Amino acid sequence: MRMITLLGLLIISAPSLAAEAYFAGGCFWCTESDFEQLNGVSDVISGYAGGDVANPSYQQVAAGSTGHTEAVKVIYDPKVVSYDNLLTWLWRHIDPTDANGQFVDRGTQYRSEIFYQTDEEKEAAKASRMELEERGPFKKPIVTAITKLDSFYPAEDYHQDYYKTHSLKYKYYRYRSGRDQFLKEHWDDPDHRPWLVKDVTQSWQGADKFERPSDSDLQKTLPKLTYKVTREDATERAFHNPYWDNKEKGIYVDVISGEPLFSSTDKYQSGTGWPSFTQPIDEAFITAHEDNTLFTTRTEVRSRYADSHLGHVFDDGPAPTGKRWCMNSAAMRFVPLEEMTQKGYGKYLSYFQ
Repeated sequence: MRMITLLGLLIISAPSLAAEAYFAGGCFWCTESDFEQLNGVSDVISGYAGGDVANPSYQQVAAGSTGHTEAVKVIYDPKVVSYDNLLTWLWRHIDPTDANGQFVDRGTQYRSEIFYQTDEEKEAAKASRMELEERGPFKKPIVTAITKLDSFYPAEDYHQDYYKTHSLKYKYYRYRSGRDQFLKEHWDDPDHRPWLVKDVTQSWQGADKFERPSDSDLQKTLPKLTYKVTREDATERAFHNPYWDNKEKGIYVDVISGEPLFSSTDKYQSGTGWPSFTQPIDEAFITAHEDNTLFTTRTEVRSRYADSHLGHVFDDGPAPTGKRWCMNSAAMRFVPLEEMTQKGYGKYLSYFQ
């Protein structure tokens, strides 16, 4: 996202707490899009780094003749999101075992790389890479280089915010690239999530053992949409969320606390584009509140212990309850049936017998 108005330029040039970080993760359309999801990130600029030609063009870089790789400049508030958080987010969105490109894009001009500016960033990057090697999901060696930043050249204007300005082309490209399929394969295992999101509970241990993280901590660790939904009562886009058409057997739990919320046995296709259920697993984990926004009165649904905004409940559902519990995917985590015992939800297996 590039600031092009005078006001935007004044904001950028004014004294602030903003910091800059530089990363390469393959196609910069995707890397830019991924980093702009983070709370505390105010701007991401696509460009070129790591080469030996001044002011390279896209055609030169794409040809592999300049030594550059497609990279991004991330402008962020370190009081909201730390450099360590950015490193973790990078690992979560690339293949760090590929030395000759990323996914469908081949060649060193698409290599992953961390460009540090200070010794502190260098040491943080090395420590984060070591932690990934020891605790991450990859069996192959981690090959992402950690390099001193020499220069960064912004890419042409038509590359900036490409995922917004050419959304259909971008979505088609991203799907065809295999990036998201790779990430799902390697990072959907909950065993690796406690390292990625250290302050968020991954299984329900009971009310006496759960202490909800502060909003400031959650803002640092949750994806931007998840934070907006759970803490600011936002609503995700219909039909553009992971669980609206999920047909797997399992349960849906609160993304922050892990408290059990809904079972796939009560899920149905409501046609709304959001995951919908006829009833919760146990209303002891639910609180209901009158919601008078949007010029109407609705019943808001929140989780009891995490106090996450989940969605709303309506009286237009199917039998036997006549209810439609319309939830946001971003507020929930899905636990497959075969993992329920391992993850501490064995008592709910009776729902599937």
